[in-house]
Amino acid sequence: MCRLLLAVLMILSGFLSAVGAEEPVRLRLATTTSVDNSGLMDSLIPVFQARNPGVRVEVLAVGTGKAIKLAERGDVDMILVHAPDLEEAFLKTGLGADPTWIMKNDFVLVGPREDPAGLKSTAGLEEALRRLKAAGASFVSRGDESGTHQKEKSLWRDVDGPPSVYLESGQGMCATLRIADEKRAYTLSDRGSYLACTAGLSLDIAFQGGASLENLYRVILVNPERYPHVHFREAKDFLLWLTSEEGQQRIGSFQKDGQVLFHPFRGPGVN
Repeated sequence: MCRLLLAVLMILSGFLSAVGAEEPVRLRLATTTSVDNSGLMDSLIPVFQARNPGVRVEVLAVGTGKAIKLAERGDVDMILVHAPDLEEAFLKTGLGADPTWIMKNDFVLVGPREDPAGLKSTAGLEEALRRLKAAGASFVSRGDESGTHQKEKSLWRDVDGPPSVYLESGQGMCATLRIADEKRAYTLSDRGSYLACTAGLSLDIAFQGGASLENLYRVILVNPERYPHVHFREAKDFLLWLTSEEGQQRIGSFQKDGQVLFHPFRGPGVN
């Protein structure tokens, strides 16, 4: 009888403990494949969660266009993206809140190491793009409405359209870089993905530099007035941590093979 009573008490104790334990809040973050491929979130999220044990951040890695679509439907709590025109259009709908720049790097034109189109000797970006076209070189586009794809399309508009040999991968940056390597083609990449994804590939930076290739990353929260179910408070806490001195320091110190992939954004919106 005593053993039976003890067993019942143990079961009851376990049941009450389970009932009393609160499930952590699942904070849904949609971010770009470039950020995910870099490993940056894998570095940042455990630190934030250690300081906020009641929150678990779930990352959905998609292109910027898809991330914004998820936010428009209220399927995520926050986004981390890098296509300013798409972001501004989203904010005008009133579905986004607290847009905040958190980091930056730049875009680079990459291609075969022997640089068959001769881009490395060009003096400016427009000259490099026109030379790529004149040389009949192949170009691989992500073709997925990501932030990188948006930037690439804007660059081709400035030089009267893309080259004649133009391929669309429809995939993320790492896959697109691999295809460019296989095709001995050029492509546009954010620097972080280039550093993180090109081990073993024969791709070099063919052109870099200049304000037109700057790549800014921004966090936008989903507006709780439009979607009351979102975890706005937890999303705000994560944003505040990303823009804190500690968060910015960790972003700036994150490296791949000794090279910094992202730089903290020092400007409006950073606490």
